[in-house]
Amino acid sequence: MKKPVAEFFGTFALVFFGCGAAVIAGMGAGSTSIDVLGIAFAFGLAIVAMAYGIGPVSGCYVNPAVGFGVLLAGRMTIDLFSPARCGLHVLAARN
Repeated sequence: MKKPVAEFFGTFALVFFGCGAAVIAGMGAGSTSIDVLGIAFAFGLAIVAMAYGIGPVSGCYVNPAVGFGVLLAGRMTIDLFSPARCGLHVLAARN
């Protein structure tokens, strides 16, 4: 149960901080707005923070498509890639 919960929080953090930066960029104007580099930086920092935080627990596959690729490569078992786990990713992305 630790792995799916860790993935939930990882996906939530990625969507919250990355998309939050994009929303803030769209609201700002002039010298106070952030540009594409700032949005990319927010996504990158979220991934790095989650890699350090949940990487040892779950491997930090915060994207179900990445998890599916790892499953196809044979580095993950089918019990770890379940519809419930994909559902947690969708739930986390709906913040």
